[in-house]
Amino acid sequence: MVTVVAQGTFDILHPGHAHYLRDAAAMGDRLVVIVARRANVTHKEPPILPDRQRVAMVDALDPVDVARIGHPEDIFAPIEEIDPDVIALGHDQHHDDDAIAEELGRRGIDCEVRRASARESEFEGELLSTGQIIDRILEERG
Repeated sequence: MVTVVAQGTFDILHPGHAHYLRDAAAMGDRLVVIVARRANVTHKEPPILPDRQRVAMVDALDPVDVARIGHPEDIFAPIEEIDPDVIALGHDQHHDDDAIAEELGRRGIDCEVRRASARESEFEGELLSTGQIIDRILEERG
């Protein structure tokens, strides 16, 4: 059985999230998703939705076998516990593939790092990021 790990913030779910998780699930037999803790999201605005709500929403999605919250200090701790065969990164996630592979090797985790494909907009006006959704809400209702 090939276990795949995907990870992200997953704040305000949108079609880009669904595409990423379907793509990740297709890389193996079992998909485990690690949802970032709000306190650990430092590369962009923190999520609006609480940690537990984001985990529950991701866990309810069809491609996902298990969703869990990330570790409070060490983002690699859940990876060590899960021992996946593949880590599937989103096509536009800020992570450095080589740095991840190096840390996995340092920790003795034999795992492939792959990127999911990009999802192209299927129609004009489609919103494929949480930031775009928030901006639209503020434009129309703010």
